Amino acid sequence: MEIKVKRPAQNELGSMGIRKWPIWEKEESSFDWYYDEKETCFFLEGKVDIELPGGKIVSLGKDDLAIFPKGLSCKWHIKEKVRKHYSFG
Repeated sequence: MEIKVKRPAQNELGSMGIRKWPIWEKEESSFDWYYDEKETCFFLEGKVDIELPGGKIVSLGKDDLAIFPKGLSCKWHIKEKVRKHYSFG
């Protein structure tokens, strides 16, 4: 399973309604996570390494839009406090 990552243009953020999505914040930490549904998120600040099964690392940070697929198990390694908009489904 892959995490899709892109850097959307400002007009794309507006058309997706991202600024109206809830915000999630988390301090520096590491934890296991399982996605029981698809999550789309847009990082406002912070740095995180997502460790996928098999050891591949996906690095995310400010201005990244990431789509986590349903059924993904991973480990989050938050390097700098994260603040992100998110939407499930």
